[in-house]
Amino acid sequence: MASDCSIFFSRSEMIFGCDAMKRLREARVILFGVGGVGSWAAETLIRTGLSNLTIVDFDTVSPTNINRQLPAMVSTIGKSKVEAMKRHLLDINPEANISAINRVYNAESADEFDFNQFDFVIDAIDSVKDKALLINNATRSSVKLVSSMGAALKVDPTKIKIANFEKVEGCRLAAALRQRFKREGIFPARKFKCVFSTEQRHNKLASNENLSSLPIDKKIVNGSLMQITSIFGIMIASIVVNSITGDK
Repeated sequence: MASDCSIFFSRSEMIFGCDAMKRLREARVILFGVGGVGSWAAETLIRTGLSNLTIVDFDTVSPTNINRQLPAMVSTIGKSKVEAMKRHLLDINPEANISAINRVYNAESADEFDFNQFDFVIDAIDSVKDKALLINNATRSSVKLVSSMGAALKVDPTKIKIANFEKVEGCRLAAALRQRFKREGIFPARKFKCVFSTEQRHNKLASNENLSSLPIDKKIVNGSLMQITSIFGIMIASIVVNSITGDK
């Protein structure tokens, strides 16, 4: 019987089968943060065959993004990251349903997002305060959550791992999240998977970036590299794809 899967995704279908590809096409994913990690997660999802993706980010492309973020090019500097990313993703699959929301996820905007409409939430947010809020809200809904821990200050891809949050070790961002959960007395309602690295490094040079536009709890800029952040994003996408298709 002839397959109804697009020729674009025939190699994905060979791995998963057509029934699983149908589930992937029908699944709904929302991704927060399309920077060094989130942009590569989005790319991987759409190239694999996901058709319904909502991307959320408040930021514009900066020259310092070019070393690691997929939508960052000289031609997109100053433009909305989600709009640049949407154009890129539709160039991969023009039939995909890509919703681009130019918005920060925080206490003021959280009520605008109904996670129960989605199958997966991907957290690729940098701000500790907003990340903690997203994690707590997502784990109190019916949606599945996968979260990126700190991808900055890493150079060794062999140190990247996947584990449930409570088993993440050697990650400063995870430690900061735990401190915040404890201080506020609000903890994730259920387990969720994370991509993280156990590598520990420090900046050799201070950043010369203008920090005024950064979130209030992210006034330290750390070095980061595409060969790490992209792997984080691809691994996050693999968790989502394998869960939706039933491969794992």
